[in-house]
Amino acid sequence: MSSVLSSAVPSSPSSPTGPSRTGRRLLVALIALLATAGSTVAEAGTPSGPAPGAAVRAAEPATPDHPRYDVKLRADADGSHWAGRQTVSFRNTSSRPLREVYIRLWGNGEDGCGTSGRPSPVRVSHVRGGTPGRPGVKCTALRIALPRPLARGERTAVSFDVALTVPARNNRFGREGAFRFLGNALPVLAVHDARGWHLDPYVSYGESFYTLASDFRVRLDHPSALKVPATGSTWTRPGGTGRTVTHSVAKRVRDFAWAAGPFRTATQTSPDGVRVKSYWSPNTPAAGVRLNRKDGVTAVDRFGREFGRYPYGEIDLVMTPGFAGGMEYPGLVILGTEEEGGATVHEIAHQWWYGVVGNDEYNSPWLDESFAQYANARYYRWDGFECSPDDSWPSATAALTNSMAYWSTHRGEYFQVVYGIGPCVLADLEHVLGAGTMARLIKKYAHDHWYGVSTTVDFKKAAQSMTHRDLGPFWRKHRIR
Repeated sequence: MSSVLSSAVPSSPSSPTGPSRTGRRLLVALIALLATAGSTVAEAGTPSGPAPGAAVRAAEPATPDHPRYDVKLRADADGSHWAGRQTVSFRNTSSRPLREVYIRLWGNGEDGCGTSGRPSPVRVSHVRGGTPGRPGVKCTALRIALPRPLARGERTAVSFDVALTVPARNNRFGREGAFRFLGNALPVLAVHDARGWHLDPYVSYGESFYTLASDFRVRLDHPSALKVPATGSTWTRPGGTGRTVTHSVAKRVRDFAWAAGPFRTATQTSPDGVRVKSYWSPNTPAAGVRLNRKDGVTAVDRFGREFGRYPYGEIDLVMTPGFAGGMEYPGLVILGTEEEGGATVHEIAHQWWYGVVGNDEYNSPWLDESFAQYANARYYRWDGFECSPDDSWPSATAALTNSMAYWSTHRGEYFQVVYGIGPCVLADLEHVLGAGTMARLIKKYAHDHWYGVSTTVDFKKAAQSMTHRDLGPFWRKHRIR
């Protein structure tokens, strides 16, 4: 998420020391970033599946599974426009025949179907392998009817032309000066599970994204003056005159993001063997770059020991001075630069919490944000956090497990609860279970859901399995429903 610390700040019961002056300065700076990281709230729509309390077929697996994306795009002179062809193949793992798929066009989330004659930033055309309908959910979802029902275990593919226009805003899909960010720009498959198709609306200050682990093979043809950091293992080859082709292969990731611009670059390898590649604009404060690079190297190794070894080999840090907070993608994070840091560690933690261990970010945002923030707080030894004994719930309806449909109309509560109370609840669970047991729980939970999908029910069961004490009162007290 494009921020790191919340306005509800932890003295955790496990905190060895109180918050220092440096921690409080860090906190104030990051709260300011939190307030600016997305100034509008998208209208919340109606979830496509049954209501959260409705009965569902528990055994129905998520599908389409094992997606493989093959993408070839060509950029214009400054990376503002990209066009080419995309193919996605997939398998039906559902017990029922698959008659359709949906492509999520998340890059249209801010602009919808376009205004004043200006088209949507993400456009799909010339579909093969199925029949497209009209884009829905404010042009963020495209239904493609398959030519015949796809039986369980069968595999098929659809392909289409894709055209991307980077919006003129500083955002995860946007630009800052000569630099372009293409987060959530590439079309991806929607998920169908026991609750039906997940066609939730876009939210601008949090995330709506829910995808399954996928393989990407991407070819980006661009002017040689542009450096192009991207998800996956990347290498370059000469293209046409004055052009370079950046190739990337990414396996078992949930999304693919890239950036483009005249970045300065540096590469270092962490002690545990992860390649950390840094890209920054020339006007980025040098102290911020140094701190982000240091935190990136340290955090990726530390979290690898705590949650399981980082599986992707390399990670790119993309830094500009005006980007608010940070935004996570598999193998790539976009960061602003503050001399007191903080965002880097949170976004690196997201490589596990949502990246490796997936979740439905619209319906269960706490499962990645609170877990990443808990990791962040532990990294800083709770410096700058204060947990109140009663969790300081802002209202009677606030609950840690609320969805973005609720948080869309309670924005202030979202930051306080998910970023502030959430990590404190996990700290309290650590106090109940004991530090050693909590560490084993988190690592085992990550292992058991590696490349899979986490749910609140899963986590509650995993925690209960670690103790003979009934945790029911704990969940009720902390509003984990």
